[in-house]
Amino acid sequence: MMPFDAYRTYLSLKNHFTKDSYDYHKYCGKSRVTVQSFYKRKDRFWFEKVTRQKSDSEVVEFFVANFVSCSDPERLWIGEIIKEGETNYTQWKKKIQSLAYTFKSEMENVFSTKKFDDMFYITNSKHPLLFKEHLQGNLSIESMIILDKILGYKNQFDKKMNDPVWNLTSMKIKKYSSFLNIDVFRYKRILKEVVLGEK
Repeated sequence: MMPFDAYRTYLSLKNHFTKDSYDYHKYCGKSRVTVQSFYKRKDRFWFEKVTRQKSDSEVVEFFVANFVSCSDPERLWIGEIIKEGETNYTQWKKKIQSLAYTFKSEMENVFSTKKFDDMFYITNSKHPLLFKEHLQGNLSIESMIILDKILGYKNQFDKKMNDPVWNLTSMKIKKYSSFLNIDVFRYKRILKEVVLGEK
């Protein structure tokens, strides 16, 4: 990957995570950006550094990890990625490599003291317990995505909650899920084991 390609990948992924209408996969990571605009950037040398250090797939993963780790991708500045990018990427890789373990641990932690159905109950547009657990850091965004793939709760939340905090999370779930390779059958089995005690 050339530095300009890394820059285009960065912009395409930023569009993917912040614009409802743009899909990175559908448009194959293309965006309306020119080589001329790239060479006007003062930070272009950083993109050169990234392409020297990482393979093509790692460049994509690197940016995905950083957009996912920030609370508001719209406001993520390239300078933050330059400063904290490697740390975010390393933590993200560890999480992805042990995703089944993380999911099981989080399910045990969250559902051990609460009734399963109560976690998804919404009253008066207030945040359901499941979302509160996520906001408190007890449920990762990956576990939220896995639960949605198993249960399809997100559509219900979207209908009943008109809330900017949820809207940001809902967008992240929608956009990030296409980058995760989830074996739904495997995770459904883990969830049943934790909630129902079935093996």
